[in-house]
Amino acid sequence: MMKKILILGAGFGGLELASRLSKSVSDQAQVTLIDKNDGFVFGFSKFEFMFGRATPPEVTLYYRDLTKPGVEFRQEMVVSIDPAQRRVETDKGSYEADILVVALGADYDIDSTPGLSEGGHEFYTVEGAAALRDVLRSFKAGVIVVGVIGQPFKCPPAPCEAAMLLDEYFLERGVRSDIEISVVSQWAVPIPPSPDASKAIFDRFNERGISWVSETVITSLDPDRKLAMTQAGGTIPYDLFLAVPVHRVPEVVEESGLSEDGWIPVDKRNLSTKFDNVFAIGDVTSAPVPKAGVFAESAARAVADQLVAQIRRGGSPAPFDGSGPCYIEFGDDQVGRVDVDFLSGPTPTAPYAQPSVEVAAEKREFASVRYHRWFRPA
Repeated sequence: MMKKILILGAGFGGLELASRLSKSVSDQAQVTLIDKNDGFVFGFSKFEFMFGRATPPEVTLYYRDLTKPGVEFRQEMVVSIDPAQRRVETDKGSYEADILVVALGADYDIDSTPGLSEGGHEFYTVEGAAALRDVLRSFKAGVIVVGVIGQPFKCPPAPCEAAMLLDEYFLERGVRSDIEISVVSQWAVPIPPSPDASKAIFDRFNERGISWVSETVITSLDPDRKLAMTQAGGTIPYDLFLAVPVHRVPEVVEESGLSEDGWIPVDKRNLSTKFDNVFAIGDVTSAPVPKAGVFAESAARAVADQLVAQIRRGGSPAPFDGSGPCYIEFGDDQVGRVDVDFLSGPTPTAPYAQPSVEVAAEKREFASVRYHRWFRPA
């Protein structure tokens, strides 16, 4: 009998899992992949929108082009999840699964930060990044603050990338000398697992006059006075505030009973939840890795191995290793890379490759490889 596998969310984790199951068990499993969107956009594309180098349609990988044997994509909104029964309701129907995988990612809680919606801009969504294009074009002088408001947050290098790319953007426009750029973070260093990567970012900041404000928690914005208020009682003036907003599980996940203390707890070896034959991967979980696409992909590999062994009734699935490459944009067509491995050894390792045009080309290849693996027939 064909196993019915239901994957909620077609991001890094959902697409990788569907692709691997298609390759390995399409003769024994029918995969239904559900996402509310009509296509996938790599997170790093937000900078293409911000700086006017591309529009969302130009870089969207549309799910209508997904042609994987044994996988059916449906564009629907998930409205309820019953993990005990593995039953899911959407805005268009209902589903019951033998195996349920939740890969719905993290949402952004703009309203949890008073003043943010009125006095700041977020650049983590497609819409937010695209809207900043015209804002940046009209900005000619003043103070720009890139503020990390909550943690954990997606893509730890992104705030620093934003600052370095803003520096390049305004330098090309000839107005950089009239603009101050700073990054405000709750962390002491940009990339905690990698001292070498953090040093490279600090070196670039020092070279280009970008400020790093460490171990500072922003609690609210005062849009009228253009001040960011800190937990310690201080204020940070700004003319343009770019926020990394508070992250949270989607409301439908919270209402399902899957989450505890803000995220879905999982067995770090195989991403199983407390419910039988229910798994969770990616940013929606409390797995001990950063919230980033490469770690959702790594989690999908582990779950795929687990499910293939379960369906084939044999094999020894490899445990979740929490590993993957993390690319860092430095500007000037230079990209660095951190190869992080959180779980394979006794302590995390994170060797660093210095910024180069060669790593920039590798990053482009990274995207191309995944498009073909996720969307095209094997």
